[in-house]
Amino acid sequence: MTGSTLDDVPPGSRVFIDATVFVYHFCRASEQCRRFLGRCERGDVSGVTSVGVLLEVTHKLMVFEAIAAGLVSAGRAVRRLREHPEIVRQLARYSAQVAEIPAWGLEVLPVDPGGCLRAAEWRARFGLLTNDALVVATMSDAKMQSIATADQDFGRVDGLRVYRPTDLGSPHQALA
Repeated sequence: MTGSTLDDVPPGSRVFIDATVFVYHFCRASEQCRRFLGRCERGDVSGVTSVGVLLEVTHKLMVFEAIAAGLVSAGRAVRRLREHPEIVRQLARYSAQVAEIPAWGLEVLPVDPGGCLRAAEWRARFGLLTNDALVVATMSDAKMQSIATADQDFGRVDGLRVYRPTDLGSPHQALA
């Protein structure tokens, strides 16, 4: 594994974008994430993500929106949302944010059952959690070796070129 910052992604590169980059962008917690996604939108970098990542972004932004609105506390946010669907129905910003992503000219890869099964190999080999293992399986299927992410766990995966933001604030603070 080698690593660099998001600003170091060479022009013309094809880079998989993990959920963390989108979340830090939308939460205004990283200028580097904003600049990197702007480069993707302009076509300077070929950004690729997956349906699975979009679902993860959707979930995280929903929770952060509910916390920022004071509708739930950070410690029990998911449980409270599950127990109170009327709170979920009040939220809308997260959905509009996620809907912007495909309009940026990113390639969105599908997640198929085979990829889900192949993710088990990556979990066993590198100790990745489910969503991260699915990202690596999806990248492997697409013959990709570069990833933009704030997640340190991808650094354990042999052969990945990891680009990280280095200016991270807290998404919880950014939404407050």
